[in-house]
Amino acid sequence: MSADVRADIGSPGALMAAEIAEQPAALQRLLRDGIAPIAEVRRAIELFSPEFVILAARGTSDHAALYGRYLVEIRRQLPAELAAPSTLTLYGARPDLRRALFVAVSQSGASPDLTASLQVARECGALTVAVTNDAGSELATLAHHHVDVLAGVERSVAATKTYTAELLALYLLLSDDAAGGATGAAAVPDAAAATLEHRTRVAEAAARFRYAQRLVTTGRGYSYATAREAALKLMETSYLAALAYSGADLLHGPLAVVDADVPVIAVTTPGIGATAMEPVLAQLADAGADVLRVGDAAGLPVELADVAEHLAPLVEILPLQQLAWQLAVDRGVDPDRPRSLQKVTHTW
Repeated sequence: MSADVRADIGSPGALMAAEIAEQPAALQRLLRDGIAPIAEVRRAIELFSPEFVILAARGTSDHAALYGRYLVEIRRQLPAELAAPSTLTLYGARPDLRRALFVAVSQSGASPDLTASLQVARECGALTVAVTNDAGSELATLAHHHVDVLAGVERSVAATKTYTAELLALYLLLSDDAAGGATGAAAVPDAAAATLEHRTRVAEAAARFRYAQRLVTTGRGYSYATAREAALKLMETSYLAALAYSGADLLHGPLAVVDADVPVIAVTTPGIGATAMEPVLAQLADAGADVLRVGDAAGLPVELADVAEHLAPLVEILPLQQLAWQLAVDRGVDPDRPRSLQKVTHTW
């Protein structure tokens, strides 16, 4: 069985496999139907002219927000940070946010701490934007503006298509491109479809890691978000103890846990981030680590024709989603129903 949706609907992992395969179409839909509404929100942001940006999220959406932070700081040249919602919800902080853009990212729009955080940010003067897959959610209705990622219903507990749709929505919202990034992102759906065709390579990688108990993921720049999301997918579907680090942080201590028995997944799609990973890869080789490179012909291929580095995370996560799916199925785990997890997590 492979993640190209040939599994019967009742088979373990059939929902996740189907949703992985839907992503090229979901991304194309957002490019087709989401451009105009997102452009309206962009105009409101430009009129507000924020001096800094705060992004709030949990779980998979937190990794999308991390990507958004890189976009804002690199492409917009504005300071950005990831919110710690508990400062607002548990500790009652009320900062002056009159020059802030506050973006809350949540596939469900139902997490209480995010809705409360956005409400506080709005009361403190921020311009608030909710990025969700549910236009009727509480988060969407509380925000000044809402961006619908248009991913369609996602039934598997493990988020896949909502993650890449969030990435694209954040790019269209926060990009410095005058047209809202539509032209630059046009090649992404085809690149995604081509990347998903490398199922044999994914199956080989899954066989390589089938009996691993611990694993490290790493990347730099825009790809750091990919490394973190990959670790989460492997943990929640295959129950691996997966640790994610930026390539720089890996060298500041965590490298000590890596040896021949702790494989490493390194995201090295072409670009500045991959160049910065070369010294890290050299040290991993010295440590005798089993390194699987994402974006390398000898590892997990990623098709990026006409896709710029700042859009690579929309594509490079796909073989890692497939790997998480395949590894879970090979281990006899149903990735559609991870133990102890639910589709919507209520935190405060």
